[in-house]
This record gives sequence, C-alpha cells and structure tokens, in this order.
Amino acid sequence: MIAIAPGVPSLASASSGNERPPNVLLIVADDLGWKDVGYHDSEIRTPNIDRIARQGLELDRMYVQPACSPTRAALMTGKSPLRLGVVQPISKHSPHGLPIEETLLPEYFRRAGYQTLMSGKWHLGHHEKRYLPHNRGFDQYYGHVTGGIGYWDHNHGGRHDWQRNGKTVREQGYSTTLITDEGVRLLEQRDRTKPIFLYVAYNAPHLPNEAPDETVAEYSEIEDPLRRIHAAMVDELDTSIGRLLSALDAEGLRENTIIWFVSDNGGLNIHASPEPMVNLVANLVSIFGRPLPGSLEFLRHNIQDGASDNAPLRGGKMSIFEGGTRVPGAIWWPGHLEGGSSAAFVSASDILPTLLDAAGLANGIPEDLDGESRWEVLRDPTQSEEHPDYVATSPAGTAIYRGPWKLVKPSSPMPFSDPPAALYRIWDDPTETNDLAAAHPEQVEELAAALEAWPRGPSVHGSMLKVIWDPDSFGGEELHEQPWAEAAK
Repeated sequence: MIAIAPGVPSLASASSGNERPPNVLLIVADDLGWKDVGYHDSEIRTPNIDRIARQGLELDRMYVQPACSPTRAALMTGKSPLRLGVVQPISKHSPHGLPIEETLLPEYFRRAGYQTLMSGKWHLGHHEKRYLPHNRGFDQYYGHVTGGIGYWDHNHGGRHDWQRNGKTVREQGYSTTLITDEGVRLLEQRDRTKPIFLYVAYNAPHLPNEAPDETVAEYSEIEDPLRRIHAAMVDELDTSIGRLLSALDAEGLRENTIIWFVSDNGGLNIHASPEPMVNLVANLVSIFGRPLPGSLEFLRHNIQDGASDNAPLRGGKMSIFEGGTRVPGAIWWPGHLEGGSSAAFVSASDILPTLLDAAGLANGIPEDLDGESRWEVLRDPTQSEEHPDYVATSPAGTAIYRGPWKLVKPSSPMPFSDPPAALYRIWDDPTETNDLAAAHPEQVEELAAALEAWPRGPSVHGSMLKVIWDPDSFGGEELHEQPWAEAAK
C-alpha cells in the first residue's frame, strides 16, 4: 500500500484518463563544457546527446550553479543553494550534507507511487548514513557519494568509494560504464506496476583525465594530450547515454518517458581560474616541477589539467561567469516536447517543479521554492518570459540574474578590499564583454540590494583549513581500511 503524503497527488490524479503517468529519466553530466557537445560545434562526437537536443527541446538558456554540490542541491530541492548553505563542493571533510529537513525530488515521486532509482554520483553528504541517497528517497542506489573518484580504482581522498545502498562493492571497470550498466539493469528489473524516476548522475568528464586507450586513440587528430583524453571521456559518456536510450526502446518506455539531460556546471579549464592563481601555479611548477609538493598538487591539478571548452562563454567551473553557469541542456518527451530550441531561462532550481508539473503532480509542488515550473513556457514559447531572480554562488563571488540583466559581484581577493560589481545585459552580451555598471547605476543598486537580501542558511562545509591542509584527491592509493560507505556514522 503506497502512503500518499498530504498535498501530493496519487498516481490516479497524476494521469489523465487511462493514460499511464510518464516515467522520468534525469541524466546529469559532471563538468561538461558548453563546447564539449557536437550540437555546439565541438570536435568531440556526441551523437546521442545531440539526438536528445535535436529530437527533443534544446534548452539554450539552461543555468546551474558553478560547482557540483550546489547544483545538485538545487535540482534535488528546488531551492537556492545559498538558502541551503551548500555554496561549494562538499569536501571529504564536510561534516554535514544537504539539510535533512529538506524534502528531495525522489521523495515527491515516491510519495506519488513511483519507483525511485539512482545510479552514479551523489555528492550531497557522506559522513552520516542519514545523508546517503537510499535514506533520502531512493528505493535503490548505486555509485559514489564523494565529489570525484578514479575512473578505474573508484577511490576518493584515500578511501574506496563505490557502494550499493550503503554497502561497499568492489568491481573492476570504468566508472562511466559501470554507472550505465546499473542504469540499464534498473530499467530491466524495475517494478513494472509503477512508473519510474531514474536519476543517472555521471562523474564524467570530471577530473582525473582517464579514459580507455582505444577511445583516446579515436581522437588522435587533437594535438593537446589533455584535450584528447577529455574528448574520449565525453565520448564514453555519450556512448553510455546511447545505451540508456536503447534500453528505454527495448523496454518499450521511450514514448512515455521524460528525458532531461544537463551538466552540473560549466567545464573546468585554465581560463576558469583567476589569473593571479594561474600565474602562481605556473611559477611553482617552474620551481618544483610536477607533481607539486603536498596539497599544492591538488591545486595545480584543478588549475592546469582541466580540458573542457566553454567557448564562446567566459570562464568555467567555479567561476560566476557564463562559462561556469550556462550549460548544455535538453528535455525530450515524444509527442510533448520535441524538435526545437527554447530561449526560456531555465535554472537548476526549476528542475524539481518542472518535472513534477510535467508528470501531472503540480498540486504537490511546495510554495516555498526558489525555482518554478517552466513546463508551460517550454510547451508554449509564447508564454511570459518572466522568471524569479536566480542567484549563482561560489567562492569566487555571486551573481544575480533578473533577465535581461546579470549583476556579478566578485569575492574580495584581499582583506578589506571590495571589488566593483559588473553589470551585463546578458541576453545581448552572453560573452560578458560590455560592463554597463557605470551607465546603469540604478540597476546596479537595485540588483545589489536584492543580492544582499537573499536568504542565506548556515554553511554545511565545516573548516576550510582542513580542506587546504588535506584536500580531496580523485583516485589514487587507498590509504584507509574503511571505505566511505562503512566510514559513515
């Protein structure tokens, strides 16, 4: 017997007449750049991602947060990461996770009678069992719970990080392939009496740069060795997405499945980091060579080894410019959303209410969200383009969007300094080359006041000194006997 929470429609009310409620497949890539997909004229071949964008609806203004955990927090809750206190990647030292009192996307679907399934990267809390996905609304979970793992060794920060429902599993294989194997298995072995919500969250193409040799060889025309491996990682991601699409076909699910594809943030490359930091790392490498001593190597790795391409957008992962926040995205539901491109502003915080609305569960959408359903404007482009203010945040600063304007407020690099804010008419200037702050001081003042008043919750991140002294590592030697699953309290 399915218990339906107050305010959450049942399956009967979610469907229209005798029509079965739609299945939902949410696919999230990790650190995929704007120009890392074929439909943005990349040299990387992504026919399956391209198919979702071209046969479905391309989301040309898909906005997320500049880093992993904040975006995942937004899409799981429909709320602003600033409100949630999740403002940067959750490190291995972070004692907390996405606040327990929040109701998450799979919980809404489960309460409405869906089977809820997940394969892949969590990154929303791992130090306590109550933060793990199978305790936050997923009937079944498989994957890793920290930020980045070795693709072959499945280690993070000196511990093994590969689990199924809170118990470590040790398997040979490339993580992108294993995540897909599980996604296909979950589709094939699903409870056929229920619609499904399947969340497949890849760690690709996040660092470290690791891919099968045969796939790397397919991009021999790319001279930059880092870009060549990155291309192979994206290629493997695309191949895996193709396998998921084929599994939907084989199971007869394609026609009644909403597929949403998105990257969690912009791609990582050297242009994403502040120039003084780039120069500092280059000078350290000239003195010490590679690897740099101690924790400095983690810094170098994240500044010099990222090989995404966000062109023509400015910046990248962790930056508050468009290269960090505007990402490839598309949604496809045959017969409902297909064949076109939408210029509507859609944010990570809009994913939860939009999916619930599309699935016929609009009556269960809470009123206290920062996002809103974009279902009607996606179905009908003549609808109003108005959208609630959207705030993107990272240690580099904050930005507030109130279309067509974007105010960028950088963080202070030095004590007692206050860098000036920049104002862009972002619809007309997506490359952020024309700062209009001096010409529109009243707009700067208005947006700055809205940013200052934005709700901010207590941070979940703990001491930054620990992170600096003992940073996360993606892959590498397993130094601790207890894997992350068993280390959780």
